[in-house]
Amino acid sequence: MVTPLLEVRNLVKHYPQVQAVNGVSFSLSAGTCFGLLGPNGAGKTTTVEILEGINAPTSGEILYKGEPVGKRFRNEAGIMFQSTALQDFISVRETLQMFARLYPKNADLDDLMKRCALTEYVEQDNRKLSGGQRQRLLLAIALVNDPDMIFLDEPTTGLDPQARRNFWDLIESIKAQGKTILLTTHYMDEAYVLCDAIAIMDHGKIIAQGTPKQLLEAHFNDVILQLPEASFADSGDFPYPLHKHKGQVEITTQDVNHAIKELLARHISLTHLQIRSRNLDDLFLELTGKQLRA
Repeated sequence: MVTPLLEVRNLVKHYPQVQAVNGVSFSLSAGTCFGLLGPNGAGKTTTVEILEGINAPTSGEILYKGEPVGKRFRNEAGIMFQSTALQDFISVRETLQMFARLYPKNADLDDLMKRCALTEYVEQDNRKLSGGQRQRLLLAIALVNDPDMIFLDEPTTGLDPQARRNFWDLIESIKAQGKTILLTTHYMDEAYVLCDAIAIMDHGKIIAQGTPKQLLEAHFNDVILQLPEASFADSGDFPYPLHKHKGQVEITTQDVNHAIKELLARHISLTHLQIRSRNLDDLFLELTGKQLRA
């Protein structure tokens, strides 16, 4: 049996008035991306902080390469925090050199800057970096010790769509090198694209765990039809569940053909009809009753 790179066993963190983490267990196989998702207050952040060594657990066990986490883990792990203060008045190259001196083993900095698309900005002051450039520098810092295990805490928050997609490509290239990634994100499309497996937390516990495809197949056997809400002004008693949201009506059905016949029978225009499969946003709402940013 292959030993997981990181294994979490019955992790617990209790505060005087709050049980933040209540018996969380999961494992990460080498060379995979694992997504830890949950609404605010679910215990996700506390769990990640314990894994990173920032917080101490009340009880439970964390194993890295089959051994309790310790100096080896700290030397072989990289962390991209959600918010990191960079030193002013020094360049991108100087920043990476500074962080590299904290570890016994380093990645080749020139190669690292190339992989993180920083080559054009190596002599630029940190203060003058754009949002996307700053995120790529923070990723390079997380990779400066050539880690086997990487924590990415909401790495694309605040980036525009193009910068997010470019960052996804960087993460995919890191995983292709055999690195293991634990990702937290508020974007369900990001989790679906990047993660080999996900765990959804709520109230301090994991309430669902598996590959995105497995979880969707286990919870849904229907599809969603979407139309503008204005089309349903005189729709009458429609035989399928309707959900109105942001000017759209969503129809849940297992029989697309019959649902369309019902729409046509009511003279509802299909000009703007969209049919989509269930996604991780639907799953998250189904399991927690909340939007991910709730």
